[in-house]
Amino acid sequence: MKKVQLALILLLLFIGNFSLAADNEEINYLLSYLGESGCIFIRNGDEHQSNEAREHLEMKYNHAKRRIKTAEDFIDKIASKSSLSRRQYQVRCADKKKLPSKQWLEEALTYHRESVKEQKQKESL
Repeated sequence: MKKVQLALILLLLFIGNFSLAADNEEINYLLSYLGESGCIFIRNGDEHQSNEAREHLEMKYNHAKRRIKTAEDFIDKIASKSSLSRRQYQVRCADKKKLPSKQWLEEALTYHRESVKEQKQKESL
């Protein structure tokens, strides 16, 4: 009986760690996507280059990792607004249209998940 309980505990830990790894991969994707986008990140009215924005969000994430469980948590709690002023972050890309960073990152996450799903389907053929 104890062996079964131990095996079950180990399985649950493995599943939990696998899920956490998938979420970390998605957060890392979002940080890379931002850093490589070439878009302007607007924080508290000031414009920042994409690599500066990535560094800033990465710093915020590193300070709050224990509270961030999913990529959605990252977007909502780290990458959408200033934790001090509460002002919404915005992103402006080549089309000159400003978008809330939350919307922009959610679209990037959806695209990434679809790409991963398609790649897994191709690999299973």
